[in-house]
Amino acid sequence: MASNPAAGCLANGENKPGRGSGSGCSSRHRTESECDVAPTVKSLARLCSRDEDERAAALEELSQGVLLCLGLDQPGSARLSELTLLHLLRLSRSCPLQEVRGRATELLRTAQEQGVEVPRALASGPSAFIPAKEILKEGPDQDILIESFLSMGRVDHITMVMALHPAYLSCFLRTQHALLEMDGPLPRHWRHYIVVMAAARHHCSYTVQQHSAGFLEAGGEESWLSGVQHAPTKLRSLKTLNKLLAHRPWLITQKHVQELVCPGADPRWSLAELIHAVVLMAHAHSLCSFVWGCGLNPEPDHIGGYTFQLPSPIHPAHSPQCPAHEDGRQEIVDGAMEVEVLMQRMVELQLQEEECTQEEMVTRFERERSESIPTAVVRGAPPDLVLRLVEDQEFRYEDFAPRGEQSPNTMRAQDYSWEDHGFSLVNRLLPDMGQLLDEKFQVVSNLTYNSMAMHEDVDTHTLRKALWNYIHCLYGIRYDDYDYGSVNVLLERSLKVFVKTMACHPEQTTARVYHAFWRHFRHSEKVHANLIVMEARLQAALLYVLRAITHYMR
Repeated sequence: MASNPAAGCLANGENKPGRGSGSGCSSRHRTESECDVAPTVKSLARLCSRDEDERAAALEELSQGVLLCLGLDQPGSARLSELTLLHLLRLSRSCPLQEVRGRATELLRTAQEQGVEVPRALASGPSAFIPAKEILKEGPDQDILIESFLSMGRVDHITMVMALHPAYLSCFLRTQHALLEMDGPLPRHWRHYIVVMAAARHHCSYTVQQHSAGFLEAGGEESWLSGVQHAPTKLRSLKTLNKLLAHRPWLITQKHVQELVCPGADPRWSLAELIHAVVLMAHAHSLCSFVWGCGLNPEPDHIGGYTFQLPSPIHPAHSPQCPAHEDGRQEIVDGAMEVEVLMQRMVELQLQEEECTQEEMVTRFERERSESIPTAVVRGAPPDLVLRLVEDQEFRYEDFAPRGEQSPNTMRAQDYSWEDHGFSLVNRLLPDMGQLLDEKFQVVSNLTYNSMAMHEDVDTHTLRKALWNYIHCLYGIRYDDYDYGSVNVLLERSLKVFVKTMACHPEQTTARVYHAFWRHFRHSEKVHANLIVMEARLQAALLYVLRAITHYMR
């Protein structure tokens, strides 16, 4: 999330994004004498003023600047730049301030009437899985979206979808802002580049594009984005830690830390720098899970999010993202029955008094972590803007406990936990970050509306805990006091497929996998599940690398 409202949009006409896939090229709005947009940049920054009069003046200045570029009273004058048009498109689609959104739409319409070829968003909303009407609705959530726009200059698709859970979104934005913008041991452009490197591991072009813009805005060299070989050696030295954190964090040892921070390491990372980098990487990896798990569409001004082609006159009956069911009525009946069964199981578990022996608890954990869960078909090759940033592309996720093979040692939560060990280490080396992360973990773990599908006054604690502990189980983390038999009782197979895909190789998440689980639940409840997966995955990865750092420091 870039902090400058004009970042990468209008600045000087350079570093322009490429056109949407398959878009035709027009010279109608790109002439040798494109409009000087410097005044427009200033008005864009003022659009984020908290003073309404200042915003109104900035909106008028923006409008006059665009109309001047259109040259309504000066035939043959300069035309709007592509970046200006894309910025107007984004404001017209996602600005939560109605007057700004309406004016941007009006200016694009005026430009089109003057013969300018204007861009068109390729998607109807932030998500390919969730109907736009579920996300883009007026209500109390608008306050947090307006605050996001005023402080960061844009409201991205991540923020729009997370706004379904405002309490979580607030602490997420605070944490991300501290990681990327606040005082810390790493320079700002390095922070964004580390996120770019991490997101590329999961082929997440959404996050790569978003933070590439932040990197350039912070003064980063564009050549770094053409391949990690152009980045400084110190950043490249994170390669091994990055791929392990992304795919197999349980393999991280004290040796990996030692190679980066011990005296004589060339170049040498300080422990404070390393903690900052590690949290950035783990944050980016887990955020990729959310992006893929919610089927987020590219931003309207990102590559793949817009086109200059006219819309096709032929409209398919159903979106390819969400195939229609042959028998919708039967689907509803089956989904309702699934909810009733799950409700009954939750009640039975809450009333259960039988206690298992420790041996039985361990057996149930081992059974759960070694269960064979199929995953989706691997997607096609990612775009070049992602591939050129990935080294050792063949290194991917492998089951913590593959059948018939020797598995790594389980991490017992009693031996190393976030509460007793990780929190204090992060807070000591990166002040306040431990507190911010802890708040985020607490909010998502305790988040509840006491409802489930069509039922109200429901205690969902056992279901939320089963989800969290199942993800940690996939990462080889065991809680001695938790009965893993509950996971099998509460998480049906289609949910396990979704959770494992999203947590372990999110780039393989598909609409079919998303729509297959909790068929009678609200989309906001599925987003809640995504948040649990994202945060549980983040904590699990952090625990392994923080344990390795702790061992190095002893």
